[in-house]
Amino acid sequence: MISFEQFIMEDGIPIYMQILLFVKRGIVAGKIRHDDELPSRRMLSALLGVNPNTVQKAYKLLEDEGLIRSQTGAASTMCLDENKIEFVRRDLLESDTRNVIRAMRQMGITQKQALSLIERYWNEVES
Repeated sequence: MISFEQFIMEDGIPIYMQILLFVKRGIVAGKIRHDDELPSRRMLSALLGVNPNTVQKAYKLLEDEGLIRSQTGAASTMCLDENKIEFVRRDLLESDTRNVIRAMRQMGITQKQALSLIERYWNEVES
């Protein structure tokens, strides 16, 4: 079963999106694999202290993207192959990179300064 022990809620981001990103980042990191079971909607909502509809919304988005299989009365499981994993990886990298670049530009940081910052922090940030 996929563990949400390391899930940390952040202010300003809808919880369903945080769940979605947590799962996608787990896929890319290799921590979540094909056929892994997700906690039930009720179990995860109780664990996170959120409304079951919030978890349902996240699971529905994962299902719409073809990343999970859900059947009434059965556990939802991951439905992954190399193409889906690579798509998720590219999508996350593009989105995260664009967000960082947008923030740096808003702060007036030049491309040269940004590259210098990336080099400096590359080995300092925990993976």
